[in-house]
Amino acid sequence: DLCRKHDVICISDEVYEWLVYDGCEHIRLATLPGMWERTLSISSAGKTFSATGWKLGWTVGPANLIKCGHDVLVQTTYTCPTPIQEAIAVGFEHELSVRGTDESYFRQLPASLAKKRDLLAKLLSEAGMKPIVPQGGYFILADTAPLNLTFSSKKNDPYDYEFVRWFIKERGIACIPPSAFYSDENKHLSGKLIRFCFCKEDATLEQAVQRIREWKEQEKI
Repeated sequence: DLCRKHDVICISDEVYEWLVYDGCEHIRLATLPGMWERTLSISSAGKTFSATGWKLGWTVGPANLIKCGHDVLVQTTYTCPTPIQEAIAVGFEHELSVRGTDESYFRQLPASLAKKRDLLAKLLSEAGMKPIVPQGGYFILADTAPLNLTFSSKKNDPYDYEFVRWFIKERGIACIPPSAFYSDENKHLSGKLIRFCFCKEDATLEQAVQRIREWKEQEKI
């Protein structure tokens, strides 16, 4: 409604379009009334086919807007790696032939990630954090405020930066400070939330489970 009211062009990042859980369905903005002619929908081979090293994506939209994107592309990256483009095309061709069946990667992937999401959410809860369980993507935010941790670093960094450094050093578990995505004046808005990624091998997640459980056992001593 806001885009139509103010005549705004929408650039929609939809790289997680196939990573939805709990029976949810991704709704593309361009499919909403009056939005096709003003929307560029962007997706990614890395997220769609779990090949994040393949820095290849695509944009879908009306011809007049696509031309603008094309003009920018040829002045920046200029060209894309042809073998990777061919591989992605083959992947889509296969998916179209099995779409809607249990053989579809687009069905298998979210089913697999949902289990990993639930495992990580359970783990974070056991550790005393409050996870915010997502219905899409492969990151999960957890509120660490219940841990009542304080840090004495002189770097004057936001709390989440301090937590991440401490968690890596003391527990050997890497996570992400959400305030990295905020402007300097708004970093405080991330509060004590920490971002964790669950698109990992089961063995990696099991290691994290073990390390956090050992940590909690140590706290009881």
